[in-house]
Amino acid sequence: MGDVESPAYVPGHGLLKGRTAVITAAAGAGIGGATARRFLEEGARVLISDAHTRRLKEYEGELAEEFEGVDSLPCDVTDDRQVRALFDTAVRVHGRLDIVVNNAGLGGTAALVDMTDEQWSKVLEVTLGGTFRCVRAALRAFRESRSGESGESPGPGGVIVNNASVVGWRAQAGQAHYAAAKAGVMALTRSAAIEAAEYGVRVNAVSPSLAMHPHLVKVTTPELLAELTAREAFGRYAEPWEVANVIVFLASGYSSYLTGEVVSVSSQHP
Repeated sequence: MGDVESPAYVPGHGLLKGRTAVITAAAGAGIGGATARRFLEEGARVLISDAHTRRLKEYEGELAEEFEGVDSLPCDVTDDRQVRALFDTAVRVHGRLDIVVNNAGLGGTAALVDMTDEQWSKVLEVTLGGTFRCVRAALRAFRESRSGESGESPGPGGVIVNNASVVGWRAQAGQAHYAAAKAGVMALTRSAAIEAAEYGVRVNAVSPSLAMHPHLVKVTTPELLAELTAREAFGRYAEPWEVANVIVFLASGYSSYLTGEVVSVSSQHP
C-alpha cells in the first residue's frame, strides 16, 4: 500500500507556548522524536531522554539547529535513580515542569508457549514498569509544585501522556508480553488520572496501531508489515508526527476536561 499518500504536515500554532516538557524515548526515530519536534514547533521547551546516549545527543543537536529550548539527558526508565534525575533536571534547568510524555517501551515477538521468563520480564519492565516510574516521578514533581515546596509559586497542575498501543485491546499472536504491558499502561493511566486530579493534573494515553519508523523496519518482516498495513482503514501506516499531533492535543488546553482516557490513533479500537 506504499502508493497511498500521507497527508500534508500540519504547521505549529503555538499551542504549548512557554511550557516545559519531558519526553522519554525521544532519540529521533519514531513517535518520541516526532513529539519532541512537534512540541518545539508549538512553542514548548523540551528535555528529551533516551537510553541510547549517542543517538540522543545527535538528535538534540539536530533539533537545536532549528529551535531554542531543547536539552537532553540519557535515561534508562528501568533505573529509578535515572528517572528521578531526569525530572529533577527538568525542574532545575527550566524552573518548572508542565508536560510529561512517557513514550519508552520495548516490543518483541515470541510465541507464548516458547516465551522465556526473561523475555516476558524485560518487556514488562521497560514498557509498564518504566511508565510507572515516570508517572510516579512526574506526580511527585507536580505535587511539589502545587504545594509550593519548590520555592516557586503553586502551579496549575500539569499533563501526563502515556503511549499505549492497540495491541493492549486486541489479540495478536506472538505479542502476549507486549499486549499485557500495554494493557497495563492503559489501566495505569486510568488509575493515575483519578489520583492526579487532586493536584490538578490530567493523565491520558494515546493508542497507536502502526506508526512507521526505521527501527520498526529492522525488526519486522515485510510480510508482517504488509499484513498490518492492510488492516488500517486508510490503507497505510501512520506517520509518527500524526500520532504526535494527538499528543499535542492531549497536552494542550484544548483537552482541559479530558483525563483517564485512552485515545485510539487508529481505526482498530475494539
